[in-house]
Amino acid sequence: MLDQLISKFKAAKVLVVGDVMIDAYLKGRVDRISPEAPVPILDVKERDYRLGGAANVAANLKALGAEPILCSVVGKDPKGKIFMDQLSKMGLTSEGIVQSNERITTIKYRIIGNQSQMIRVDEEDKHGLSEKENEQFLNALFNLIDRYQIDAIIFEDYDKGLLNPTNIAQIIQKAREKGILMTTDPKKKNFHAYGGVNLFKPNLKELSDALHLNQEQLTLEQLHDAAKQFAHQHEIDMVMVTLSDKGIALYHRLNDQFEWSPASAREVSDVSGAGDTVISVATLCMIVQLPPTQMIKVANLAGGIVCQFVGVVPVDPILLEEQIMELVEQNTKS
Repeated sequence: MLDQLISKFKAAKVLVVGDVMIDAYLKGRVDRISPEAPVPILDVKERDYRLGGAANVAANLKALGAEPILCSVVGKDPKGKIFMDQLSKMGLTSEGIVQSNERITTIKYRIIGNQSQMIRVDEEDKHGLSEKENEQFLNALFNLIDRYQIDAIIFEDYDKGLLNPTNIAQIIQKAREKGILMTTDPKKKNFHAYGGVNLFKPNLKELSDALHLNQEQLTLEQLHDAAKQFAHQHEIDMVMVTLSDKGIALYHRLNDQFEWSPASAREVSDVSGAGDTVISVATLCMIVQLPPTQMIKVANLAGGIVCQFVGVVPVDPILLEEQIMELVEQNTKS
């Protein structure tokens, strides 16, 4: 099943629904301290804008050969123009993007001096959509579902106001009517609102916070019990928990199985965006019906690859294919 896996992703059409943002990097040199306050002065030499949030999921899907369609709301502002320009540069369609005068486009600035991050500055609106924005958003989304043969919907929830329990329920109902696979990368606010999805992928901190677990002392057995209880309570097929440098754990409700895939030893430069990569790869693996045991191994490899690079970057399909083939060889030998 793992042979030629990446090539099988190319037929997949995935609707990515969630909060989008710009990840901006201001890079330069620091060689003096400000006379106004005891802070360093950055002499900016480079500005770099990248797609973030749900847009990074779309970028990962695109890099893997799939056809992503992004659906979200951004501001009708200069940052919104930067976002739309970045979509175009990445070859991503903007037909599912609603531009609104009622909110600003989220941007996160990483200030990097002498190759080290000094501070992060966020500009964003976290309030929920207005009635008008919500109507425009759902109209755009439902039109996309009706017009295209969508294989899967990824909910990429960053708690920035796009998604709420009401519109999540409406989207889930529409997807069920169409028989569309659903996967979720949740955050705190709507954690319990995704009942009925096929795959739910929190990280360990998100799961621990939502279920009031002691993250530091949590054993694999306790994680199994928590994932099992959550899956049954919310009628979710699979709960996949990313464990940072400990790998990925998966509970499969339909056959009552719990599996753990340890992370490979590698040099980690930056973990930002790794969760986006994991949900992208896991969703594509589900579309091509890869067994869950193999799915978590491939998702684990993909998340590890992007952690080797600085900043938010989509997964390199060539590197992923090479590491999948190494996995196949290991399985053959064993």
